[in-house]
Amino acid sequence: MAEQHTPRSLIVSLYGAYGRAPDGAPLPVAALIRLLAVLGVDAPSVRSSVSRLKRRGLLLPGRTADGAAGYALSDDARRLLDDGDRRIYARTEPKLSEGWVLAVFSVPEAERHKRHLLRSRLARLGFGTAAPGVWIAPARLYDETRNALERLELSPYVDLFRGDHLGYAATAGAVARWWDLPAIAGLHEEFLAAHEPVLRAWRTAPADAEAAYRDYLLALDSWRRLPYADPVLPAELLPDDWPGRRSAEVFAALHELLRNRGAEFVRPYVSAAAD
Repeated sequence: MAEQHTPRSLIVSLYGAYGRAPDGAPLPVAALIRLLAVLGVDAPSVRSSVSRLKRRGLLLPGRTADGAAGYALSDDARRLLDDGDRRIYARTEPKLSEGWVLAVFSVPEAERHKRHLLRSRLARLGFGTAAPGVWIAPARLYDETRNALERLELSPYVDLFRGDHLGYAATAGAVARWWDLPAIAGLHEEFLAAHEPVLRAWRTAPADAEAAYRDYLLALDSWRRLPYADPVLPAELLPDDWPGRRSAEVFAALHELLRNRGAEFVRPYVSAAAD
């Protein structure tokens, strides 16, 4: 997971980290190409990925203050990034007493393509499968789930409930059935293997702003998938050697060390869009 950096994903990470100008000014295409080149992405791949994001309604074409061609975030893209921030940068420890949210859905056979969309969306939100047609997640994901289902026009097929797990199996045992915990742990271990050495290197020998931008964007691009694959369960429901807390600490430390330092490298390209 940590090594899968597609051009499209890197562009989303770039906009998420540095491309949300308050005035909505577009980033020049030339700036996108230069900033992605630092990460080894060539110009044709940038243009192709931007076109796909444009077709999905996430990027809107526009002109910078000096008339250069560029792309700005759509309102939907901004909402998606804002929702993502609450996951990506969250540092709160969940409590078992907060309970659960259940999503129970039924989709007519004539619309079975929406059944697949519902399952994939709930999985991407971090839901586990309690039973066929019954998905479960920590209760704090309710608002985000409701917003996502409404945005995708899937809410007519779903009932949402809040509640507690009352048995019969111990909750920790049930959680191990609802989610593939070894697979999630493996994603954390991959992130740590790729980015913990980067953190050690920066603490030992800090480098320049371009290196900070490169290392931060790669870490962010890897990390931003993890809070969706991992619903972040209460500690008492997880194995003693669970790597999730350590990987969250590594990302938080990289964010603290590198985000603003990387902004020094990005700023001339972003500023040019607004001048």
